Amino acid sequence: MTQSRELQDFQDRIGHRFGDPDRLRRALTHTSLASATRPSNQRLEFLGDRVLNLVIAEALLKHDRSADEGTLAPRYNVLVRKETCADVARDVDLGAVLRLGRGEMTTGGRRKNAILGDAMEAVIAAVYLDAGIEAARTMILRLWGDRLTRAEAQARDAKTALQEWAQARRMGPPRYEEVSRSGPDHAPTFRIRAQLDDGRTAEAEASSKRQAEQAAAKSLLEALDA
Repeated sequence: MTQSRELQDFQDRIGHRFGDPDRLRRALTHTSLASATRPSNQRLEFLGDRVLNLVIAEALLKHDRSADEGTLAPRYNVLVRKETCADVARDVDLGAVLRLGRGEMTTGGRRKNAILGDAMEAVIAAVYLDAGIEAARTMILRLWGDRLTRAEAQARDAKTALQEWAQARRMGPPRYEEVSRSGPDHAPTFRIRAQLDDGRTAEAEASSKRQAEQAAAKSLLEALDA
């Protein structure tokens, strides 16, 4: 089957040319467009998550041979979480080649963390099935890049860091407010606002309130240059 220029360009961006392009097409097919003859990327996402976990765990062990589990675990969590997968997906413009149903297209599905993160994991699985673990490892390490070395700094819990920043300035604890909730009941997207006593705020979206609160706290910390 002939590949579109968009799919060829995407393969250049991720650094892997598929022997079986149908694997890539499936990895890019969201449930909103799936059918009996066009399966979604959910099963690939399940596998890709496991491949990513293995590769990142191995990479962290090699990067810091003296770190114990308590030190490595927060870094690992930063690197494999959905938000990081979505950031990597944005780096390679995965959203441009996603196959979405009309509803998701009109509600900004190409920009949603949950959809982008899931699709990135599905692409990882597609590469693994297409060419094996070494090809998947090579792609992951290249795309995650210096995130591996920055994970230590990012592993600090954003909500805790924001609360410590506020307390050091004699403010009360930051407040978190649900601004909106969108999407279906089985896959909601929450928008949360973090606010300090002095009125400064930041908002963020995620597929769970906890993740959205962390993302909002992180965004506010960045704005404060904390």
